[in-house]
Amino acid sequence: MFNMIEKNLITEQTINKSRFITSLFLVSNTSEALDALKQIRKTYYDATHNCYAYIIGNNQEIIKYSDDKEPSQTAGIVIYEVLKKNNLSNILCVVTRYFGGIKLGSGGLIRAYSSSTAKALEVASIIPIINKQKLTISCSYEVYNLIQNHLKDFELLNSSFSDLVKLEYLIPESSFISLIDCLNNITKGAITLRY
Repeated sequence: MFNMIEKNLITEQTINKSRFITSLFLVSNTSEALDALKQIRKTYYDATHNCYAYIIGNNQEIIKYSDDKEPSQTAGIVIYEVLKKNNLSNILCVVTRYFGGIKLGSGGLIRAYSSSTAKALEVASIIPIINKQKLTISCSYEVYNLIQNHLKDFELLNSSFSDLVKLEYLIPESSFISLIDCLNNITKGAITLRY
């Protein structure tokens, strides 16, 4: 199981007169990651470098990183390795550098980007990613009254009330089978479920 950050955050540290600003973003797809990256480049348009890494997907299937003109293998991959070591997904980490006039060398850059990422993660609230599945329920009003209480802890996406009640929920995969069994039992099968 992978983890994610609960919310976006920014931290900063200075190393040998260079400013390192670390921005963490919770992202669910590549488009969101690229939009956040564009926002950072606009905010810190005068920065020397905006190095980044992102990992996206339930199984960390989308990975990208960039050194943004820092020497090869000294920034993007370093940020990525810290994120990976912390078992994170659905995250974009951008470390913005304002050069302070003192060259750090390859080893110094690796340490700077690694520690900037690690320090931001120390401040971040990290929570497990809970995989969810959509469940659509169609039922009569009588049955709706029966099942309401069993659904109160789940995320309601949509509801419509006409001749039948139609509800769409996001259900954690760990609760999915037991909830379906429970709903079928209490309604004696008088509902239609789609998933």
